[in-house]
Amino acid sequence: MIFKYLVSISYDFYEDSYEKNLKKLLDSIKKAKKGSIILAPELCLTNFSFDDMQNSSDFGSIAVKKILELSYDKLISFTLTTKRDDKYFNTAITCYNGKIIYQRDKYKLFKFGDEHKYFEDGNIDDIEIVQINGVRFAILICFEIRFPELWLKIKGADVILVPALWGALRKKQLEIISNSLAVINQAYVVVSNSKNSDMASSSAVITPFGEVFRDDNQDFLELDFKINEVKKMRRYMDVGIR
Repeated sequence: MIFKYLVSISYDFYEDSYEKNLKKLLDSIKKAKKGSIILAPELCLTNFSFDDMQNSSDFGSIAVKKILELSYDKLISFTLTTKRDDKYFNTAITCYNGKIIYQRDKYKLFKFGDEHKYFEDGNIDDIEIVQINGVRFAILICFEIRFPELWLKIKGADVILVPALWGALRKKQLEIISNSLAVINQAYVVVSNSKNSDMASSSAVITPFGEVFRDDNQDFLELDFKINEVKKMRRYMDVGIR
């Protein structure tokens, strides 16, 4: 299948509304066209749920099965709480063709929000470029976009996905960093952030040329995906990205 569209989903989701959160996600996925690359916010099923980690991870396991059913003609990426060996992780999942084709745990936890008290760190070696149907994908989870050394890990990706739960007080910083991520890497960047009242919103699809499509009034942003635009930009402004 050829990927044709980039989709950023953005909505509000809360710790006490797991089923409602899942319905919002499934409805948005169904709305997307065939051939879409879809990104949903960080922990969009349960929010942090620090007081209910076991149920949060259990619900995630159930929800993934329903999401996989919608992934036969779409690529879907998001993060959720997972549990392994009695430890909890904030895990990015990418689904396609009815399977989980890539997953990794968040490496840079946001200590200002106490994430490190509840989640285990991921492994930096798992941050990598994954190729699917000729498109090179990478994921940086929220706070991770602040670390230049992680940008180097994904140099050469065609599409960079940024699922986020980014606070409203740092809204401008999210926008500046994500815009720069696209320009410096000459790649498409898709940002999906929570629309909770204390969150920044600022979901966006940004082109390799730095054109920004961002509208906080919309829950569903869609842009045509043209991989030739990546190749064109890298030829036009040759900085050694291949």
